[in-house]
Amino acid sequence: MSGPSEDERLRVQQLRALRRRWLRDQELSPREPVLPPRRLGPVAAFWERFVRPGDPWRLQVHKLYQTGSFVLLRVLLPAWAITYYLKYHVRKSPHGVVMTNPRIFPGDRILETGEIMPPLRDEHHQHH
Repeated sequence: MSGPSEDERLRVQQLRALRRRWLRDQELSPREPVLPPRRLGPVAAFWERFVRPGDPWRLQVHKLYQTGSFVLLRVLLPAWAITYYLKYHVRKSPHGVVMTNPRIFPGDRILETGEIMPPLRDEHHQHH
């Protein structure tokens, strides 16, 4: 036997026909793809109606967004970082943020209210 048998030739021919049909089936028709209808939530539906392409509101919303992001990223965040660094890392006492209150002992006058600190009452604990 020198060549492929009749069954092998028929099998190869059928496989080629199946491959050609499969490749033809992969081509999309003008009606495809068929997508389900878009369902929007209430917020997305509002923005879809409010910011349509070509509307003047769309340009105003875009400008507001650009300005807000510029102010936040280029002004407020750096100012906050600089303020934080200066407040907690550079300032020294007595101008620092963390200051201890002066000790108050019985009989001392409280500066804010002018009251005199009453003496501590004696607590008698009964230890066994």
